[in-house]
Amino acid sequence: MASTTLDVDSPQSTSSSGGKTFLGHPRGLATLFMTETWERFSYYGMRALLVLYLVAPVSKGGLGFNTATGLAIYSVYTAMVYLLALPGGWISDRLWGARKTVAIGGGIIMVGHFLLAVPAELSFFAGLALIAIGSGMLKSNISTMVGHLYPDRNDARRDGGFTIFYMGINLGAFLAPLVIGTVGQKVNWHLGFALAGAGMAIGLIQFLFGSRHLSKTSDIVCSPLPATERTAILRKAGLWLAIAAACYAVVGLSGVFTINWVLTPLSLAGIALPILVFTRMRRDHALSQDDKNKVSGFIWFFVAAAVFWMIYDQSGSTLTVFASDNTAGTLFGLGFPSSWFQSLNPLFIMALAPVMAWLWVSLANKAKNPSTSRKFVYGLVGIGLSFAVMMAAMAAASGGVKVSPLWLAMVYLVQTVAELCLSPVGLSVTTKLAPQKYASQMMGIWFLAVTAGDCVASLLQQFLGDSFLSTTSFAIQGAAAALAGFAIWMGRKRIGALMGDVH
Repeated sequence: MASTTLDVDSPQSTSSSGGKTFLGHPRGLATLFMTETWERFSYYGMRALLVLYLVAPVSKGGLGFNTATGLAIYSVYTAMVYLLALPGGWISDRLWGARKTVAIGGGIIMVGHFLLAVPAELSFFAGLALIAIGSGMLKSNISTMVGHLYPDRNDARRDGGFTIFYMGINLGAFLAPLVIGTVGQKVNWHLGFALAGAGMAIGLIQFLFGSRHLSKTSDIVCSPLPATERTAILRKAGLWLAIAAACYAVVGLSGVFTINWVLTPLSLAGIALPILVFTRMRRDHALSQDDKNKVSGFIWFFVAAAVFWMIYDQSGSTLTVFASDNTAGTLFGLGFPSSWFQSLNPLFIMALAPVMAWLWVSLANKAKNPSTSRKFVYGLVGIGLSFAVMMAAMAAASGGVKVSPLWLAMVYLVQTVAELCLSPVGLSVTTKLAPQKYASQMMGIWFLAVTAGDCVASLLQQFLGDSFLSTTSFAIQGAAAALAGFAIWMGRKRIGALMGDVH
């Protein structure tokens, strides 16, 4: 489909299909915006409660895990959510297409949240598994569908469109802790989880009714899976599942099983898998040399993003525990539950995302738009600085002092600016650099950066225990982010050459 120049100042301008646009963007962006808003409402609402529920005493309705184990479970769980985006993209490319995969994934997420509402530990972990599976199917493909709305990869509106889409993510993320967090902490944990399920149900209904505005490209199965290959894959999957079941049966019967028998293998797998994926892609003879060069350029961004997410994703774990244990629950005489802190980041994003979207387009019109590499450097330095602020907050909290909520507010503000420099731009460059054969899978691979970062954090949490919450730990992680930013800066010319015609 040929690209069409639109009057971006007029919401009534029409797309190439003759329909009205959404804020100067294709009409389908509104459908994807609202779907992601409700899906993120359900996910972030559950996430606001997850660590608090895991470490809450059994007498208070929680599961009673110690803090280090609760943090590690959280990190591994979020890692699995993003790891499963890779097979989610594969399902789209080989079996169902993006639109159908998103619809089915949304239904699985909804069921998973309602399972969390059942007050039983087995049901709880089964629900987490279903949410991870459904999120993997939905996340990689819904972002790819945003890219489908802009057939010209160098469309100047593309980064702005992803930033608007990113606002939908954060609208849901902002409301979720205020609603679900409050109900879960103040009324009943499982009622809060049920509200998350209701949110996903609304998002799924909205997607089904609005999908007619999406690009027809979203229905295409890029590389259909032959029946013979499908049978072989099912056999291999069954074999590996049988091996895993046998191994854990032996461990369980021997009486040595602990939660670390699950956490550690999954953490190591989350780090090893991206290496295997990139090796396979680089050796794929079906890809042209230009495609392989673009994959190599993408690897630079991937590693940098993994370091970024290692720190950023602790907002729902390390920072949540700090908020609960070391931060005052009142400000200007108003009290609030600790889960509300997780609304700060999306609130700041909604305030700043339009500014950043306007800034990138304005700079592009003046031929001064920073390169993707420079934007990544800004994001990495910013996330490192946020942990410098956390070091100061930890020092202020020494001796059992409850610090002002403004400390965490500053951390979230710095992280928000860093995120807006890196994450929407990372989503956009992923769709630009993706070889056609790996169109949806490439977005899944991008989310593997979150998996890798979270898995590193999980291993550190398991190894360091309670000392993970220390000024030394924050210093090391902040320095790692700064070093990653320096590496991107020094390699920016090489990266630009690998990206070829993508700007």
